[in-house]
Amino acid sequence: MKKENKEKNNIAISVKNVSKQFFIPHDKSTTLKGAFVNIFKKKNIESFYALKDISFEIKKGEFFGIIGRNGSGKSTLLKILAGVYTADGGEVEVNGFISPFLELGIGFNPELSGRDNIYLNATVLGLTEKEIDEKFDSIVAFSELERFIDQKIKNYSSGMSLRLAFSVAIHANREILLMDEVLAVGDSNFQKKCLREFNHYKEIGKTIILVTHDVDTVKEYCDKVMLVRNGEIEMIGSPEEVSIKYVKQNILDENDILKKEEII
Repeated sequence: MKKENKEKNNIAISVKNVSKQFFIPHDKSTTLKGAFVNIFKKKNIESFYALKDISFEIKKGEFFGIIGRNGSGKSTLLKILAGVYTADGGEVEVNGFISPFLELGIGFNPELSGRDNIYLNATVLGLTEKEIDEKFDSIVAFSELERFIDQKIKNYSSGMSLRLAFSVAIHANREILLMDEVLAVGDSNFQKKCLREFNHYKEIGKTIILVTHDVDTVKEYCDKVMLVRNGEIEMIGSPEEVSIKYVKQNILDENDILKKEEII
């Protein structure tokens, strides 16, 4: 029993038989009359499973990669882990506080300055005013936006906003970091700095889940990788093995597309 409890306590995230279904309406109306008529028509709705009965575990302190083509269900999975979506079936157990790097900057107020938005965003992430005061200079320095911190966010470029949001999120000091393609933030030097920070978090026992298409990043930083395809888990294994399978799948998919185009 003690061994079972010890193993359970070592798990940061446990996902058991999770599924998520979405519904897509195909009836369109461009006029008020059309909208009124559609009320009485049978709805033409397509359903599809973004995730189909998936199960896996992530250990505490692991750098866990999730890769797969667009539409495979990766981002849906991260949103379920973050509590943005509710699974239609199955169980998700999270052992620790999460800092989700999803849709960075979405909570920023464009009429407020970068300084004010740091306080606003950090408060949402659970930091007290005293903690924000202590971390403020570090947040600004990491974002590399010292010259612009008192300008309104609406005058920032999208890259500047994302860098500031990323810097706030990474200073939230949560046990688990969920990241959805956040390495697209900033230039290559800024991305490398982010990855060095992730390695630091890993060294002090934080858990990191990264969704990406970049197999080089996966091979360099991840301990374990999961390949998702059409809402299902294709493979969980070492970064090298999973990356090879992912690249082969992409090549086969592209070849199939080319063959279909030749037939047409």
